[in-house]
Amino acid sequence: MKKLLICMSLLLAVVSCEEDLTSLNEDPKRPEVVSYETLFSNAQLSLTDIITSSNVKDNIFRLIVQYWTETTYLDETRYNLASRNIPQNFWHVIYRDVLSDFSRSKSLLEENTIIGEAEKNNQLAIIDIMEVYTWSVLVQTFGDIPYQQALDIDNIRPEYTDQEEIFNDLLTRLDQSLGTMDVSAGSFGSADLVYGGDVASWIKFANSLKLRLGMTLADVNPTQAASVVAAAAPNVFTSNADNAMFEYSTIPPNTNPIWVDLVQSGRQDFIAATTIVDVMDSLSDPRVKYFFTPDGDPADEDGMYSGGIVGVGNSFSVYSKPGANITQADFPSILLSYDEVSFLLSEAAARGFGVAGTAEEHYNNAITASVLYWGGTEAEAQTYLAQPEVAYTTAGSEGSFKEKIGHQKWIALYNRGFESWTEWRRLGYPQLEPAIRAVSAIPVRYTYPISEQNLNKPNFEAAAAAVGGDEVTTKLFWDVE
Repeated sequence: MKKLLICMSLLLAVVSCEEDLTSLNEDPKRPEVVSYETLFSNAQLSLTDIITSSNVKDNIFRLIVQYWTETTYLDETRYNLASRNIPQNFWHVIYRDVLSDFSRSKSLLEENTIIGEAEKNNQLAIIDIMEVYTWSVLVQTFGDIPYQQALDIDNIRPEYTDQEEIFNDLLTRLDQSLGTMDVSAGSFGSADLVYGGDVASWIKFANSLKLRLGMTLADVNPTQAASVVAAAAPNVFTSNADNAMFEYSTIPPNTNPIWVDLVQSGRQDFIAATTIVDVMDSLSDPRVKYFFTPDGDPADEDGMYSGGIVGVGNSFSVYSKPGANITQADFPSILLSYDEVSFLLSEAAARGFGVAGTAEEHYNNAITASVLYWGGTEAEAQTYLAQPEVAYTTAGSEGSFKEKIGHQKWIALYNRGFESWTEWRRLGYPQLEPAIRAVSAIPVRYTYPISEQNLNKPNFEAAAAAVGGDEVTTKLFWDVE
């Protein structure tokens, strides 16, 4: 018996020596080799998700600009960013899930020796354009951020780059990418979840993004802004067909985050804010039935619409809710749109930045495009524009282009909370009042993440001092309203 046990032990020892136990550390669900196309697609999805999300841990921009308000839990409506660590969640998703994937995708593509040079240049340019878009979101949220030294796994304490320097570099990168693109060559194809690899559409997108960034500088550096805008304007979006849309699916996990947050979860956290509902009601805005459900019977499109007071506990059953369309699982998300571009052109014309067309023409185009996008008709758009309170020549108590455009752009950018927040800060309209019992004034920036304060303290402290204090009330360099 003892000899048998010894033999079995020897046999097991031989088997154990021959078997590679390190394979047990391999996760079959996390492949070691990922294609650059997959990384690019995943970054597009992660970016769109965080910009679209209504999860209060990640994205509260709809609450800040008072499209929605909360029912029971009011911390976010009152601008409490700390309790759920909102700035850190937003920061980490952008750096970890978006920019890191774009960067890795670019590195793998640069190493690829199989695809042709023209197609490769198109793909590299498209990745860089998406990176520019993503960096612009970060810098317009926080100010100075890790940029030049960011995304280096060997540097866990990157220095922050001045926000204005970043802005100028982003504009340079857009020009460089536009200079390498060839519409006669291929691109990503189906791996591109926004334009399906259509190079001509990406050229329009890049110019439209350039227009947006240029106009962001309009108050702080009008000479530079005018130059950037004049170069971009001839090649921007010309209709809703150009919209940069991300098409979601009805099949999880590729569903619209709003559906996940509001429908799949069964939560009843959000209702319409009285701030926007009252304005739309006073203007007989044809989009209100697409933005919100009516009070009482949600199927009654001719019903009344009302919103809750911002910062006060509201009953979910009493007020209008986010519209049935935007809570569909496959409702698309928009990264940049024709109506937004038209408002930018209207403002550029009003400032005398040398774009074709008048401020009024572009203003009318913007509102019409918004009404049509949401499901309204040309006739409804024209009726709406004919009202003295809406018409460009008569709208606004002060008569300034910022007031006219600011009010209507705020309405048109509904469901695009981040971009609406940026334009509200830049134009100063509408003149929103802080929420009831708010913990601060309406935020004009996010504070830096706790993780940066703990793990990158010297650079965090230098950045906080450089921007004028790590406070939600500290204005960014372009926000001089």
